Amino acid sequence: MTTHKQTRKNEYFPQSVPHAGETLEEKLQEIKMGPKEFAIRTGKPEKTITAILKGESAITPDMAVQFENVLGIPARFWMNAQRNYDEYKAKEKQAALIAESNEWAKLFPVREMLKLRWISPQPNVQVVSQLLAFFGVATPESWNNIYFKQELKVSFRISLAHTKEPYAIAAWLRKGELLAAEIQAKPYSEANFKDALLAIKSVMAEHPDDFHIQLQNICAEAGVKVVYTPCLPKAPINGATRWLNDTPLIQLSGRYKRNDAFWFTFFHEAGHILLHGKKDIFLEKVDYSEHDLEKEKEADEFAKKWTFSDQHERELLSNAPLTEAQIIAFAQKINTHPAMIIGRFQHDKKIPYYIGRTLFKAIDLGVCLS
Repeated sequence: MTTHKQTRKNEYFPQSVPHAGETLEEKLQEIKMGPKEFAIRTGKPEKTITAILKGESAITPDMAVQFENVLGIPARFWMNAQRNYDEYKAKEKQAALIAESNEWAKLFPVREMLKLRWISPQPNVQVVSQLLAFFGVATPESWNNIYFKQELKVSFRISLAHTKEPYAIAAWLRKGELLAAEIQAKPYSEANFKDALLAIKSVMAEHPDDFHIQLQNICAEAGVKVVYTPCLPKAPINGATRWLNDTPLIQLSGRYKRNDAFWFTFFHEAGHILLHGKKDIFLEKVDYSEHDLEKEKEADEFAKKWTFSDQHERELLSNAPLTEAQIIAFAQKINTHPAMIIGRFQHDKKIPYYIGRTLFKAIDLGVCLS
């Protein structure tokens, strides 16, 4: 007999669903027909009918038609009964999987993911289910196969197994993939992207309020997708570069919430695209087994060239001691933002921290995403 449980007011769902064999057994008892006679009348082996009556075998469409001929009960009834039972068993199996996966779910920064609405608090929906849906996998084992065992090398070519916080990093990267799927971009052109960097440099120099939109649009025209995803706890990533099929993706976090760090990171990631091809994934400020320090240095040099080169640095320092006005004028001359110069000089202790501190632009990727 089917039992039910109440989940919400005036809404009931079956707690158990009988196998179609139970209904068949009741009908055969009603008409006083044994399994052997029913098997002969339907042209099916007696062991098959016995297995159905025991709930050990399923009713096929062919059987359902034969059952209709013998019993006068429509084939669709038997198929619906079998489908309902199969669905119930599948959900029962999924419920068991979810119950066993609660410890796995605790490894993710769920609270922050909820706060950022990467997953949504839904009544009667387990966090495990939401995480599986977020990552587009059916089981935690499938997740492990992608992020630890690298079985899906087309879209994820490094293992996070030996990073300090693989679950937070995986969530951050996955959000980037989901955001990238919402962006329409032209086919990637290396020549067009190189040309686009000139326009992007002007955006950097001016840093208008809609800089993030302009950056995305210019890059998309050249076939590069740019997405913004705030940092997660224990995953302090500045940026990442990878290729999704034939489309390069730059993912930025705005970790330091300052325009000099943001733009240097962008040009660093652009360097990876133009210098290092499709085979690698680059995660800034994260140690992982495939981390190539030489390629990171090359990307740093690329970013310096586009933001404030060593040659420009020597030229400006020849006029030391520097004033804020000199830095602003030089930034205008080379088409960069004064913060790119001030940030570098302060980091290298070449100017005191009080010079130009009002010239930095604060950025908040949470605002950019709203």
